[in-house]
Amino acid sequence: MLFGHGDDYYHTPKKVRSNYSSNVWYGADTTSLQTHLYHAMQLLERYPEPDAGSLREMLADKNNLRRENVLVTNGSITAFYLIAQAYAHSHSMIFVPSFAEYEDACRLYHHQMQFFPIRKPLSDLNLSGIELCWICNPNNPDGFVIARDSLLDLINRYPNTLFIIDQVYGDFYTEHLLTPYDIVRYPNLMLVQSISKLHKIPGIRIGYIAACERHIKRLESYLIPWSVNALAIEAGKYVLSHPEQFQLPLAQWLSDAQDLQQRIQQMGIDIVPSALPFFLCRLPEGMRASSLKSYLLEKNGILIRDASNFRTLDARYFRLSTQRPVENHLLVGALRNYFAENDLL
Repeated sequence: MLFGHGDDYYHTPKKVRSNYSSNVWYGADTTSLQTHLYHAMQLLERYPEPDAGSLREMLADKNNLRRENVLVTNGSITAFYLIAQAYAHSHSMIFVPSFAEYEDACRLYHHQMQFFPIRKPLSDLNLSGIELCWICNPNNPDGFVIARDSLLDLINRYPNTLFIIDQVYGDFYTEHLLTPYDIVRYPNLMLVQSISKLHKIPGIRIGYIAACERHIKRLESYLIPWSVNALAIEAGKYVLSHPEQFQLPLAQWLSDAQDLQQRIQQMGIDIVPSALPFFLCRLPEGMRASSLKSYLLEKNGILIRDASNFRTLDARYFRLSTQRPVENHLLVGALRNYFAENDLL
């Protein structure tokens, strides 16, 4: 288990005033949802549905699928460990740098692993003999996106490889990506989705898998009953039933992200091009993201993501998820102060 994920807010909650470390839409208004859950507290007096059945039905209907094509999990991370367990001892290819839990889950269940740089041309990829291929798209931590057609072409070319596509950041991208309905045409596709990123409810833990019935049945045989609690099920059903309450001004958020990147670049910090509102930064040679993280938290109450624990990234990398313009202004000022104190301006 990796404790160095983005939102380690729980370590220093009293210090954090601006949280740039978690890739969640900061502006979602959860007031009505919280009220709804308050009135649903009586659900705690009973066991939840063993398989989150009512939410499973809603997700299937929403995506024009059958119930047998959907499995609800306790967050997307549970989905990754469940998949790795159900296909233990497989030969897996993992695109990197990316979410470390694919690798951790595969290691736990004795997969043989290979790694492929996500920004390399797909024409360089050979999946012969590979049973599972893990791809985060859009990718965390760098916001890189593989075009839908390119991904489908890859899936079509390797029918004997099961593609696990982590699409939890799909709501933060403006172009067309895969849809859960694509699993009808591609039986070697398994799509993992999240409900929490858009709705600002990562603490409730809701994710789901869309795949052909054969794969879902295999995963179900390893699923722990009651693994999704009653309030999580209720929260999932509420957000699916009230989409109008969670409208994302994505164009504005992306514009704010571009503005923030330009201002940071002017200080001599490299920016890895990103199609999403979060992005990777690289400090100049000799500097460490861990030191910057400590400085920003102690001096300014700003929490960033030290990205040095992503495979292929070194100690200079950190990730930012764009916040409100006034907070972004304060972040830029804090970065300038840090550079000035280190005689780099």
